[in-house]
Amino acid sequence: MARILNFGSLNIDTVYSLPHIVMPGETIAAEQIDWFCGGKGLNQSVALARAGCTVYHAGKIGRDGVMLRQELQNNSIHCDFLMEGDTHTGNALIQRSANGENCIILYGGANQAVTTDEIDEVLTHFGPEDILVVQNEISHVRYLLKAAAEKKLKIALNPSPMDDALKQLPLAGITWLIINEIEGAQLTGKEAPDDILNVLLTRYEHLQIVLTLGGKGSMYASRNERFTQAAYTVQPVDTTGAGDTFLGYFVGLTALGYDTRHAMQTASAASALAVSVAGAVPSIPAIKTVRQFIKERENL
Repeated sequence: MARILNFGSLNIDTVYSLPHIVMPGETIAAEQIDWFCGGKGLNQSVALARAGCTVYHAGKIGRDGVMLRQELQNNSIHCDFLMEGDTHTGNALIQRSANGENCIILYGGANQAVTTDEIDEVLTHFGPEDILVVQNEISHVRYLLKAAAEKKLKIALNPSPMDDALKQLPLAGITWLIINEIEGAQLTGKEAPDDILNVLLTRYEHLQIVLTLGGKGSMYASRNERFTQAAYTVQPVDTTGAGDTFLGYFVGLTALGYDTRHAMQTASAASALAVSVAGAVPSIPAIKTVRQFIKERENL
């Protein structure tokens, strides 16, 4: 079974529960404040682990990031390549509205202090049978992707948050590209899902693309196959971490040898369950819970 290396961000999430997302110039009282472990990297590692995979997390925290290391260990994620720097740990300030919408401000902190030498050292421990998961919340992403491709790792890229540098990034070494509608439009200049997929596959015919569409479900496309996976309907509580849950389950089940349709269905169910619970890491379900959820929906 392939090992999964997630070289990604780790944040301490400060979450304010509000009646609605704050408007410019507005001051409102928070109904509640909570602190969670987060960061797209950590969220995706937890989702991968809860899907049943062997996961190694590489990244950097500050001295104030002890709770993040503990969270990884609590989920049986290997921390051999978790580094500690002198700067503050990454932080996310999250507004969560009563209807489940969220607004996020990121401070990179230690995530932006990863060096190319550290990337090289971590990658010496992995090879062609392994999978690398990457987001865009750490420093030197371009270098990381190039170095991993040279070592022939299979790469799952989630280009979020999108920036100008990432738009220009060549995707020749990427195996799976996992994006949402907004990111797809930024990469291609198109808005219709099929148009986004067509442009990307014209440019990079080797890509396997997962395009998430929120309540409209998700799409998978490669040069040999294209299909839509319907979304599971739930009462939304908090959308934070839902996309990370989807990615973790899709990549995880694919790595475990399941076919693409099964991986897409299970990822859709897992992300629906995540939306129905507050917080990022606390909302990520275990595989047993996801399978039971699917079984119950099939029996309705």
